[in-house]
Amino acid sequence: MRYLKIKLINLIQILILFCFCLLNSFQNVEVLALTSPENHNFVSYAVKNVGPSVVKIDTERLVERQQFDPTLLDPLLRDLLGDPWITPDREKGQGSGVIIDENGLVLTNAHVVERVDNVQVTLADGKICEGKVLGTDTITDLALVKIEESTYSNFAPLGDSEDLEVGDWAIALGTPYGLEKTVTLGIVSSLHRDINSLGFSDKRLDLIQTDAAINPGNSGGPLINSNGEVIGINTLVRSGPGAGLGFAIPINLAKTISDQLLMNGEVVHPYLGVQLISLNPQIAKEHNQDPNSLVQLPERNGALIQSVIPNSPAEKAGLRRGDLVIAAENISIKEPKALLDEVEKAKIGKVFILNILRDNKEMLINIKPEPLPGLT
Repeated sequence: MRYLKIKLINLIQILILFCFCLLNSFQNVEVLALTSPENHNFVSYAVKNVGPSVVKIDTERLVERQQFDPTLLDPLLRDLLGDPWITPDREKGQGSGVIIDENGLVLTNAHVVERVDNVQVTLADGKICEGKVLGTDTITDLALVKIEESTYSNFAPLGDSEDLEVGDWAIALGTPYGLEKTVTLGIVSSLHRDINSLGFSDKRLDLIQTDAAINPGNSGGPLINSNGEVIGINTLVRSGPGAGLGFAIPINLAKTISDQLLMNGEVVHPYLGVQLISLNPQIAKEHNQDPNSLVQLPERNGALIQSVIPNSPAEKAGLRRGDLVIAAENISIKEPKALLDEVEKAKIGKVFILNILRDNKEMLINIKPEPLPGLT
């Protein structure tokens, strides 16, 4: 009996040793997957793939400024000198960009290059080239710049932002604060983040959210994946509450916008002319129980029209305040963003069909979207 106990103990010891060796081998495999024989990890290889195509963008524009504040000028001195004179001043800006083809086309943010007089592009090797703004789109905050050279060989491979999942690696490249060739690492912390929820009501896009550090000057630079492919264009960082969160424009949208900017120099966005709020059964029920409410709302999901802009396609089609949009082009609408997504796909001047509820009756409205005003 004692012999069997000794054998059993020895067997258990061997089993424990085997499990320890097996666990250790798995850990070694994981380390080898992240590192190479030269002790460089996947980040350095991804950066080598895209880094040569990342550029610094310096801009300059002429602005007119008063020499001094006229409200601080003594009335007697004003009579002597006359009205405060206005002098021209040069305002400088800076951002990042990424070369996306062999012809030297650079993707960047619209807010980096809009309304500027001069653009200089500094390449990864330090060479400075003149740049020409081919077009900007303020709605998506994207712009296309052409390097004034015949050809340029280093350009970044573009990935597919639809393949992204939360938790994927995200690497931000750019020139924050003018510091060239800066790399920060994080993960994709959220997808399809509506830019309107961040306080930008004049934009139309969903963003990639990342915890990779994005700082002033990173704007327009690429966000890349672990394979060294561009998955987004860095656009802004959250300051104040929630600081540390960065956001990038998905590369699939950026490719579509850049194609239109290259072809037409602008992007035309369809427009209906309504202001919307979200409605759901709970909100509608609370409203309807209020004895002071003037109208009864349908207790269901949809995009509620809060106001109609005068002389807009919506007014021409007969839409009213209080109409609830429940479908567009046979696509169910449960919130305003879903309607805006469908409007963005609409054709200018072509009939766009809305299903609405008015006085608890469902109606079909034919509306013809027009170009969003005030962009050109």
